[in-house]
Amino acid sequence: MTALRMMGAVQRLRAQTGPAHDAVDAAFGGHDLGDRIAYARFLTAHARALPAVEAVLAARSELPAWRERTGMLAADLADLGLAMPEHLPFVMPDRPGAAWGALYVTEGSRLGGIMLARGVPEDLPARYLGAKHLPGEWRALLAAIDAAGEAGGEAWIEGAVSGAEACFALYGCAVG
Repeated sequence: MTALRMMGAVQRLRAQTGPAHDAVDAAFGGHDLGDRIAYARFLTAHARALPAVEAVLAARSELPAWRERTGMLAADLADLGLAMPEHLPFVMPDRPGAAWGALYVTEGSRLGGIMLARGVPEDLPARYLGAKHLPGEWRALLAAIDAAGEAGGEAWIEGAVSGAEACFALYGCAVG
């Protein structure tokens, strides 16, 4: 058995989607969140991806509870005088576990959002980036992913990785 197959689902998601995560971070990293125009571009790019992913996830009953952020993103853009852009289409891979992988990406982005929110001046809206996890929420999601991966086996974990990669690819397209 390879070392990769001995990892839990969360470890596999981190390991196998690391390059895609790094690419998206690099693509979004060029925005100066202290500059109103650059910040608006940053939020607009997120608004091209997040609503599409959240709509797909909302239709999946097998997922644990999660809280949407599209409304916060729309409110932040409205405060900047901007409407929500048309979102890109998100096609979830048709594999067991794929929705869990996409949820892992969207909920993981809350962690990064909190760090980024520190760079947003107080005179700019930051509901979206400031939408942190409730106490224990992130750990509970990771535990649920590991449990589902253990129950679903290798095919489920591979599906979760494909869902996460599809989500990262969508964000990559949104910033481009």
